[in-house]
Amino acid sequence: MDRESKIKELISQMTLEEKVSQLFYKSAAIERLGIPEYNWWNECLHGVARAGVATVFPQAIAMAATFDESLVKEIAVAISDEARAKHNEGVKQGNRGQYWGLTFWTPNINIFRDPRWGRGQETYGEDPHLTSRIGLAMVQGMQGDDPDNLKLAACAKHFAVHSGPEKDRHVFNAIVSKKDLWETYLPAFKALVDGGVESVMGAYNRTLDEPCCASNFLLKEILRGKWGFKGHVVSDCWAIRDFHEYHKITKSSEESAALALNAGCDLNCGCTYPFLTVSHKQGLVTEETIDTSLERVLRTRFKLGMFNPPGSGKYGKLGRKVINCEKHRKLALKTAHKSIVLLKNENNILPLDSKPKKIAVLGPAAANAHALFGNYYGVSTHFTTILEGLAGKVSDKFGISLDYRQGCLMYSENSKSLVHYGEANFTDVVIAVMGQDGAMEGEEGDAIASDSNGDRTAIELPPWQLKFLQKVKEAGKKIILVLTGGSAIAFPEELADAVIYAWYSGESGGKAVADIIFGDVVPSGKLPVTFPASTAQLPAYDDYSMKGRTYRYMTEKPLYPFGFGLSYTTFRFDSIELSAPEISAGGKVTASVTVTNTGKIDADEVVQIYVSKDERTQDDPICTLRGFKRISIKAGKTQKINFEIDALALETINEQGESMLVPGKYSVIASDAAPVQTAVDKGAPKPIKAPLYGRF
Repeated sequence: MDRESKIKELISQMTLEEKVSQLFYKSAAIERLGIPEYNWWNECLHGVARAGVATVFPQAIAMAATFDESLVKEIAVAISDEARAKHNEGVKQGNRGQYWGLTFWTPNINIFRDPRWGRGQETYGEDPHLTSRIGLAMVQGMQGDDPDNLKLAACAKHFAVHSGPEKDRHVFNAIVSKKDLWETYLPAFKALVDGGVESVMGAYNRTLDEPCCASNFLLKEILRGKWGFKGHVVSDCWAIRDFHEYHKITKSSEESAALALNAGCDLNCGCTYPFLTVSHKQGLVTEETIDTSLERVLRTRFKLGMFNPPGSGKYGKLGRKVINCEKHRKLALKTAHKSIVLLKNENNILPLDSKPKKIAVLGPAAANAHALFGNYYGVSTHFTTILEGLAGKVSDKFGISLDYRQGCLMYSENSKSLVHYGEANFTDVVIAVMGQDGAMEGEEGDAIASDSNGDRTAIELPPWQLKFLQKVKEAGKKIILVLTGGSAIAFPEELADAVIYAWYSGESGGKAVADIIFGDVVPSGKLPVTFPASTAQLPAYDDYSMKGRTYRYMTEKPLYPFGFGLSYTTFRFDSIELSAPEISAGGKVTASVTVTNTGKIDADEVVQIYVSKDERTQDDPICTLRGFKRISIKAGKTQKINFEIDALALETINEQGESMLVPGKYSVIASDAAPVQTAVDKGAPKPIKAPLYGRF
């Protein structure tokens, strides 16, 4: 009997109550039919989370900073190995509980439109193309290469138009233009659906007046209609209860359950779908609709081999030896190396040499393990804080002395005076480690030091940390500022001679930072988000219009642009040549970019391709990322890199949400950051461009 026949046969033997029990995230066992219990709720944002020991990779936003699809896929394969191993071991021990399953609610592909959003760290940044490519790599690595025999089931979340404010997410109605919807908020979801993602999670909020987990527009018209999605849809946790408790669009649990199921939400994380039996009795939902959703969720379980004998199948032999193994720990370190962004390096103060010197490590993030985690994390036996990484680096360099003082508090003003800032007077170099940690920014309820439900009200370096840094600066010593966090941090650049952005860098983050500071690794990370110069540059947080947001629409001068990141060498973009001077609908051209490493150190560069309309209206993006490649170039050598550009790279979305190819002149731009003057001023190579005519 084939799979579809087995599914229908199982459903035909179930009572209504049994059917409903399978649409709840804690699916009950039906022993007479050989269906084991199963908990659908599992997390692996940057490693298997909340299920004991696992490799903790750098946070998702840091993965995006690598601009390296193949690396992200490799990470996802490692995560899926550990997830399968944990599941296999759990089943052996009779543990089928939460966080030990095979359906993982990853990745988060919402667009990081505003740096105040605490959960932005879970995303792949502000750009739809980068988010699509990194998100798809994550899905492919998690699910494996056989769509009928999944390794794990990945989930694209949160569908759709969801990025804060956290305090309002249960009541908020995201009003968005059709242009912004189709141009910014939906492309990554479509890319993952086209790429075979197994599930999609609805968001808490309403979008255009409909709750996302019961939106006919999002779920029926777009997801299953236009895009032809065949997998299952799951609600965010307790989002369906929000219908009657917060959104006030229904009056009871049975009404909310029926509204969601009828719109195509198949699985409920929460407490509402058990009321579907009441909904059915009241005539609010048909058994046929229940069966349709049941077919979808059972199909996912069959694809994952949940009805096969334990230990059998392609992944049945994966065991505990793979969990947090040496190979995966090395991969976590490699990822941290590639994700760290060098923002400033005045007079090439970095890398530090091994000459005798006194180094003072100051700041509240230096010995803070929470500055490594981010949110949705597992537990490693090998966490290395930045202080530990630096100590390990100088342990055999007896001419270097290392001193440490916290100096100021992480979350609030010191109750004592700053009398101890004077340690800077007795040192040659200060490494100040500051910024954010997971207690300050994150999801509602998790960020326990946040007064705004995990969001930030301002993007500046916390004032008590800034005050301390200013006092250290007054001592007149060289300062290397290391910032931790998951979002843009604004700060006065003149307070530091060098600035490193380390993100939430995972279990090996401290070693990675030390490797870069001392030159064992050349920095190569790039910003997946724009760093505004101040909170004042941001539009209202609850305004979902893209006007004034991200590198594509921001007209003010940022502190650091999207895609920016320095190296210990220098690069020059020599030329860009197109295989044809014009392009027509359905056509393609090849852009050949020549890049030279003009320095003395072998290093990686991320070549970025942007497209802009020469005669754009104020509603058109300034430019749009259409391709990127990470390459390694030896010192003094030149490489030619080819990019295939199809006509859709010139796509315009109009106010009706329609895709258009507008005839006219365009520019194809090669750069290593969004092509704004700020990047060149801060040391990025000058962008180069070639004209391309769209003949449509």
